[in-house]
Amino acid sequence: MKKFNLTKAIIPNSFTALNSFCGFLSIVFASQAEYDYAAYAIFAAAFFDAVDGIIARLVGTSSRFGVELDSLSDVVSFGAAPSLLIYFLYFNEFGWIGIFLSSLILLFGSFRLARFNVQLEDLSIKSDFRGLPIPVAALTLTSFVYAFHRGNTLPEPYSYFVIPLVILLSYLMVSYVKYDTLPQIHKQTLKERIITALFFITGCLIVYITDGAGLFYIFISIVLFGILRKIISYFSHGNHDEEININEEIN
Repeated sequence: MKKFNLTKAIIPNSFTALNSFCGFLSIVFASQAEYDYAAYAIFAAAFFDAVDGIIARLVGTSSRFGVELDSLSDVVSFGAAPSLLIYFLYFNEFGWIGIFLSSLILLFGSFRLARFNVQLEDLSIKSDFRGLPIPVAALTLTSFVYAFHRGNTLPEPYSYFVIPLVILLSYLMVSYVKYDTLPQIHKQTLKERIITALFFITGCLIVYITDGAGLFYIFISIVLFGILRKIISYFSHGNHDEEININEEIN
């Protein structure tokens, strides 16, 4: 077994800990009806979640320990935190049904992370995701709340979309719909880096111009693009090859 160097890994693990802390902070804010601050905390958790992986690869400390710690943090920040955010804001009026529906992001996100961990073999290989990553699901729901809530409520017509959105995101996390990983800038050509930078700047401008609402449209576009690509692939090539690959992964 490869020896784990805890001292060398303290920097990326510190960012992972900040991820967990932000998730806990979001839960505290949501319980106090501070929904904007709860959303900010989840956004901050996503930043630390992205940074810890980048730093781990740069200093060469990617490890099974880091993967497991990151997953535990993700359960808090992208499972429990958004579930409780939408519960306190909307679902708490629906009794046990509301508790069940708001828990779907947490439950299916946990299954998603467990499946990812048991299928992960080579830590150095960044392949496409099978199923919607839990941070994307959490950020989609959180940005929806941030963009459209008014005070302590979600007004019509936005409230009509809450249940379908939660069910869709939960299902996609445990599906085999393909989603791309984040671009690895250190491996990109100059042209690819320029394109990535332009996309990032454009996204920031959209978020700024729309006073935050654009953030939801960006994330829901990512979600829907995966579905659209799946539909096109199904009708273009059928699903025979994919079924074989899925069976191989399970076995």
